[in-house]
Amino acid sequence: MIKSMTGFGRGEYADEVSKVTVEIRAVNHRYLDIFVKMPRKYAFAEESIKSAIKGKVHRGKVEVNVSVDNIGQSDSDVLLDKELAAKYYSALTELSETFEIGEQVGPSLGLLAKMPDVIRTTAAEEDEEAVTGRLVAATEKALDDFCSMRETEGGKLAADLSARADTVENIRQSIEKRAPEIEKEYAAKFKARVEEILDGVYEVPEERVALEAAIFADKANITEELVRLESHVSQLRGFLASDGSEALGKKIDFLIQEMNREANTIGSKSNDKEITSMMLDLKAEIEKIREQVQNIE
Repeated sequence: MIKSMTGFGRGEYADEVSKVTVEIRAVNHRYLDIFVKMPRKYAFAEESIKSAIKGKVHRGKVEVNVSVDNIGQSDSDVLLDKELAAKYYSALTELSETFEIGEQVGPSLGLLAKMPDVIRTTAAEEDEEAVTGRLVAATEKALDDFCSMRETEGGKLAADLSARADTVENIRQSIEKRAPEIEKEYAAKFKARVEEILDGVYEVPEERVALEAAIFADKANITEELVRLESHVSQLRGFLASDGSEALGKKIDFLIQEMNREANTIGSKSNDKEITSMMLDLKAEIEKIREQVQNIE
């Protein structure tokens, strides 16, 4: 099954320590481009998250949003600098005694606590391995949801492309049926023109007419192009029926380029209004396929 490049998925992981939520969304892109938006202090887990995504996603511009709520413990630690507090206490006591300020023996606890850097907060130390495990677990759940949506969209794309492949094949068969008639019509027209020029003075040799018709038929022969186009349609159907284990967007895009090349050659070779009209329909359908293929991973 082919997969769409666009999609959205959400996953959560929670335990007694924290709750992790991961959202993944993607849009079309020529290559795989992953951008992870998460709290800076968890940056150590970014590569693990990307690695999990790369295991299941091959193309697309992927945006990952990670949020973490700590529910079992604070994410900050309080640090007390006793040595610095003692120096402040000594200095303030000396200041109080020198200027005889108030009756208290020394500075109050409240005053000491307000002094710079006596009490400060810092980010709590994290168990990086455990945190990474939680983030990746939430990412895997989001990926399951994300991939499910892409497969659903891919199924719709496959159905549309399959119908268009049928249309291309029907047009190809119509051109193939029409092609042999062109030589006969050309021979008749050639003979009529020559007879008109000769005005009955000479009889037009049948072998000459046959030779001219053969030369024209050789120049206008589109058998090879029709056979290759049939092969390309068959390959497209094969891709659409694949198990989805590999990214097929680029391969199908190249295949469509080849189909378009065959259509152009058919149009340039066949000097016939009916085939030209069918060829224009053929090119229009191939272009619609090419537009849809841009959405395939």
